[in-house]
Amino acid sequence: MTRPLTTLVLAGLLIAAAAPAQQPKPPRVTSPRLYVISCGTLAIEDWERFRLKKEEMKATDMSAPCFLVVHPKGTLMWDAGPVPDSAFQAGAPAAMERYARSSKPLAASLAEIGYKSSDITYLALSHFHWDHVANADAFAGSTWLVRKIERDAMFPNDPNAKPSERTAPQFYQKLRTSKTTYISTDDYDVFGDGTVVIKFTPGHTPGHSSLFVNLKSTGPVLVSGDLYHYPEERSLHRIPNFEVDEALTAKSRAAIEDFLTKTKAQLWIQHDLTGYGKLKKAPAYYE
Repeated sequence: MTRPLTTLVLAGLLIAAAAPAQQPKPPRVTSPRLYVISCGTLAIEDWERFRLKKEEMKATDMSAPCFLVVHPKGTLMWDAGPVPDSAFQAGAPAAMERYARSSKPLAASLAEIGYKSSDITYLALSHFHWDHVANADAFAGSTWLVRKIERDAMFPNDPNAKPSERTAPQFYQKLRTSKTTYISTDDYDVFGDGTVVIKFTPGHTPGHSSLFVNLKSTGPVLVSGDLYHYPEERSLHRIPNFEVDEALTAKSRAAIEDFLTKTKAQLWIQHDLTGYGKLKKAPAYYE
């Protein structure tokens, strides 16, 4: 006896619903593409450390995004968020690490674009503070692009050296043995065509860097790292009181401001919650 058509249709729908969603294929591109990934937010209460008053600030909380660059010659992961994917539990909509919150694991966001962490060609961290490195070990199979002075701060030779209070070494231990390319120039051209450049902007940490991406339609973009945290630092000329070298931060900022003027690049301040809120989020992209 044949089953009624409605029964067959219903059975097909149930099977389709039970089947796992197929991960999309990695995009093929002819020019760089930039994804803004929602890696979390930070609830900041000690904004005085940034030499700002609450009444001077549009928002006190911070965004903490990650970025993925897809280039015809490979991919670059920029920063790894404040919340490790391991902190997520089944059914939990959010995870917390210190005063950070995130609603989605980084791996899930990458999967929506078509990637696993093991597919990523390069990893680069703006700097080694805890809110930028939580998923760094997931990219241990990538080539790590880092300045030696920054790596030395992450892995001091002195076994008795006290680690920085602003980092979490447990999140990046696998990088110690990763394939590593040491950046020895102020500007490092990742793919060799000038479209993706890691710029040396020290001061916040010894080897702090910012990311320049020249997009065909969007135009040039400079992703700040922690060169600035709040837009008010820029407009009011304030430097946080916890920089490794405040004078060096001021010098780096001056150089970047000159660069922005010359290139007419947009400045994306990674921790600027208001500015971040206006950006398209992955799987949408800029190109």
